[in-house]
Amino acid sequence: MSEYPGEGPMPPNGPQVVPAATVVIFRRAHEGPPQLLMVQRSREMRFAGGAAVFPGGKIDPEDRTLAAELMPEDDPEVAAARIAAIRETLEETGLVIGLRNRVSASEAASARALLLKEGHLAPVIRAYGWAVEPERLTLYAHWCPPFARAFDTRFFVTDLGTGDVDIAVDATENTHLFWASAARALEMADAGEISVIFPTRRNLERLAQFDSFTAALHDISRHPVRRIQPIQVEREGEMWIEIAEGHGYPVLGQPLATAKRG
Repeated sequence: MSEYPGEGPMPPNGPQVVPAATVVIFRRAHEGPPQLLMVQRSREMRFAGGAAVFPGGKIDPEDRTLAAELMPEDDPEVAAARIAAIRETLEETGLVIGLRNRVSASEAASARALLLKEGHLAPVIRAYGWAVEPERLTLYAHWCPPFARAFDTRFFVTDLGTGDVDIAVDATENTHLFWASAARALEMADAGEISVIFPTRRNLERLAQFDSFTAALHDISRHPVRRIQPIQVEREGEMWIEIAEGHGYPVLGQPLATAKRG
């Protein structure tokens, strides 16, 4: 099974893709496994319309500029993805992640308003004197379907700790926000309560194995992050969509007819 290796940009001989970032935000529940924040996308969106996904979006040029300023020694692709993940999370959900600072709900709300006005994160960082702490977002996976205009997406995980937080949907790209354990989200998908695309389902299956954020981090450390390229294969006369072994996923594929791909 072929895949484009490494963590740099897509090679020149590869498809022309769109660099993007997404973040799996953990919250410790009062009991049971950790909960994850998911957003339900508007049905009008080109990518994953109507599906429940993790917060995120494409990397903007301003994300790269800010990443180069704040993280000059880091891999520029990963650094830009971290900035995009922080920006998109604030824009889509009202949550502030990836900072050294403690941020109140009122400050987060006003910062979100400033972000929506300015369109990028740098003015918000400067206005509030925030310090980005990149290690709070742990690189978790890297997915990219093998076709032009696909999202070349780096996945991060971060932990909010315990307690309730103020969140509100942006009401443009998304229509609903909810917290659920990975196992519960899979149950909701199986029952038709939510729709999940192929990468989201594979990630929920992986995350459902862990009873804590620490356990998830331990598993991540055991699997070097390499670009995952889903491919189609024929099995006993039926087309499947699959990923390669070795990335830490307990389920590698499913029949193409049942897979939602965004």
